[in-house]
Amino acid sequence: MAGAIADRAGRILVTRRPDHVHQGGLWEFPGGKLEPDESPEQGLARELDEELGVQVRSSRPLIRVQHQYGDRHVLLDVCRVDAYLGVPAGREGQPLAWMEPEAMDPAAFPAADRPVISALRLPQRLLITGPDPRCSDTFLLRLARALDAGIRLVQLRAHALDDRAYAALAEAVHALCEERGARLLLNRAPRRVSVVPRHGLHLAARTLLDLEERPGAPTELVGASCHDAVELERAAWLGLDYALLSPVKPTASHPHAVPLGWRGFAELVEPARLPVYALGGLLPSDLDAAIQWGAQGVAGIRAFWPHG
Repeated sequence: MAGAIADRAGRILVTRRPDHVHQGGLWEFPGGKLEPDESPEQGLARELDEELGVQVRSSRPLIRVQHQYGDRHVLLDVCRVDAYLGVPAGREGQPLAWMEPEAMDPAAFPAADRPVISALRLPQRLLITGPDPRCSDTFLLRLARALDAGIRLVQLRAHALDDRAYAALAEAVHALCEERGARLLLNRAPRRVSVVPRHGLHLAARTLLDLEERPGAPTELVGASCHDAVELERAAWLGLDYALLSPVKPTASHPHAVPLGWRGFAELVEPARLPVYALGGLLPSDLDAAIQWGAQGVAGIRAFWPHG
């Protein structure tokens, strides 16, 4: 168990591993091994009390990460801790630091912790834009409403537009996202949007399987649509920041697709090595369930795209 302890400014507490241990000298999220017959919640509370002298009052699942170091297999069960009592102190002599997730250098953390950094940087809601991108004024007004309602990650989905029209719309959407502090992901083949303003890329599953290396700049968010274990593994192998996994429930846009259900979703997410959003037939009210079943959060068109 590990805890991503947040302060009021959104910074996360990290501790430095002793030099003489496995992955020594690197920063990590505080925690430790579960004891026999101990629940995850009990283990997290005990470890944070022993290591830091804090008592957990409110936490939620963030991500579970499996990682093979070669000489050992690690399963990290990480919770975000938003409320606690006490002032954190290194009771075992370990150095402490408060870091903004965006400022964390993944190379300064053990490899198993790097998906945790991605999860901390991502919001719980991902908006996929809805119809009709040809009516740009109406489209942008609806997007502005979604951003004003708190959306901070937007995937621009407009397959009906040619590259020139898509680029023009993307410029306007990018400006709107910049004004509202949101990030824009372009859902188009990377080579077709190489000079279009953006904060990242979203890859179709067919594009994902054809790639041999991660596209885009190192500072960009890059994710992909996935539907099975093979695609999720490919996304992790490429070092992507997130994946969408669908469909969780029946959806009108893909009526013949067999829904995974929450249990099927969780079985695929369990071995995944990156944050995964639940997609397909979901509503904002499904967010808590998605998180409990292992998701980063919920992605969708109908769930977050304003109507009327």
